[in-house]
Amino acid sequence: MAAVSRSIRRSAQSTVGLFLILAAAILGASGATVDPSPLPPSITTAPLSVDQVVNNLVRKDVERAQALRHYQSTRVYRLSYRGFLGDRDAEMTVEVTYDSPSTKNFRVISQTGSKAIVDHAFKRLLVSEKEAAEPEMRMRTLLNRDNYDFALVGYESSDKGNQYVLAVCPKTISKYVYRGTVWVDATDFAVTRIDAEPAQNPSFWTKKSEVHHEYMKVQGFWLPRRNESVSYIRLGGRATLTIEYNNYRVVNSRPSESAAKASSGAGAR
Repeated sequence: MAAVSRSIRRSAQSTVGLFLILAAAILGASGATVDPSPLPPSITTAPLSVDQVVNNLVRKDVERAQALRHYQSTRVYRLSYRGFLGDRDAEMTVEVTYDSPSTKNFRVISQTGSKAIVDHAFKRLLVSEKEAAEPEMRMRTLLNRDNYDFALVGYESSDKGNQYVLAVCPKTISKYVYRGTVWVDATDFAVTRIDAEPAQNPSFWTKKSEVHHEYMKVQGFWLPRRNESVSYIRLGGRATLTIEYNNYRVVNSRPSESAAKASSGAGAR
């Protein structure tokens, strides 16, 4: 278990960079690269070009970040290890509070299972997430042109709406950025799903990691719904981290339309 404990680090979300950091917190992430699929000969159904999609994505992300003042949620962290050291499992439930622009606080409600996982993975993961929310780190992990190159690889329609599919590749290599595929809602221009691998392997003990993130719309904001990070251990075995996000309570800093009209009317008088 000592080898697993040393390799447990972080992955990163909420932001996009955060979800990768959360993966790295588990087992050090992975340096395995994604083999980019060849671009289709044409993407005839996509109404917008990749530049237009990215422009909208960046603009909308800024607007949502400025509008989101506060939220609370409940998370359930689960880590399962299967391998040469035997089976290990742990679970922790946490209440999370976010205050704009970059403050996150965590209160552990319950924890069960392997003490090594709780102490060396879960608690370190919470510390790492607070660090990831700091403005300097956030700027280095945002999904924008400063940090990533983009290619449009698909346009999908479903009962949940239309989505642009983008291949993303980091411009600099670190354990806090990733390469892979993101899905962008064609109406809100928010990331709804990520399938990726970390760009750099910060740990000898992992040979491959896969990161999968899902988002959901809560009161106009796209927030994490479920994260899964799977790390394959070099000496044999696999560790799977899942995070379930529940019970969001969101405070929007934008005034309501009625309040705005009332304020305008008062000024006119």
